[in-house]
Order: sequence, then structure tokens, then C-alpha cells
Amino acid sequence: MDAIEKLLAIEEIKKLKARYFRCMDTKDWAGLEAVFTEDLHADFREGSDPPFEGAITDGRRPYIEMLAPILNGIVTVHHGHMPEIHITSPTTATGIWAMEDKLWVKDRSVVPYGFLHGYGHYHETYRCEADGWKIASVRLTRLRIDQE
Repeated sequence: MDAIEKLLAIEEIKKLKARYFRCMDTKDWAGLEAVFTEDLHADFREGSDPPFEGAITDGRRPYIEMLAPILNGIVTVHHGHMPEIHITSPTTATGIWAMEDKLWVKDRSVVPYGFLHGYGHYHETYRCEADGWKIASVRLTRLRIDQE
């Protein structure tokens, strides 16, 4: 890939991550599922305090089936900042995104808090498929969590 092709791929990955955040916050589950590869590996063990060892999911469909019931009762706002995206081949890339999220919980029966404000990083791999770039793996790490 030449420099222009790499820059175009980076821009497509930035748009992909923007769709991820928008679809999650608007509860567009079909749209969210479409940002992932079919064989997605999602690791959110470090996304809670204390870490939850069971928060690993393989496959985009199982990930959405796990996530949707939890987030349907929660208003979320996710922001991603300062992406460090590296194109590793014409069809693969890696990225780290600084992130901040806020969650307002309507029904505490699903999660043990009423409000969460988190800070951390998404560590991701991407794969370019026939219909464009997709998230192939995602791991969330946290720097801080404030919750009530």
C-alpha cells in the first residue's frame, strides 16, 4: 500500500469506530453488529471494577445477544479520542483509542450501580472484508471508573 492508500484506510477505520459509538448509544443493534467481523473476539474483562472474568465473547452475534439486554435499560454516551491506527497489511490494522463513557442506569437490577463514568482505552484489530473495514477484536482497559 502506498501512503495515500494507508491514509484512506485509516479514515475508513475512524468512520467505522464512529459508527460503533453511534450505534451503541442509539441502541441500533443491527448497525452495531455490522461493524464487526463474524468471528469477533470481544474482551471486556477489564471494563468493570472489579474485573469480570466472564466478560469475553466470541462471535458478533453472541456479542450483540449478550450486550443488548444489558444496555437496553441504560442511557449511554461513548466518546473515542486520539486514535493510534497502524495499517499492518492491505487487509489488516491495529488501533488504540482513548475513550470516555457515561452510563445512566434506569433499572439497577441489571448492573449494581445507577451511574458510571469511565475512562480508558479500546485496543482493537481490524480486517478489511468485501464490504469494508470491520472490527475483528476489541479489548477494553480502564484507567478509572467513577460510579454511584
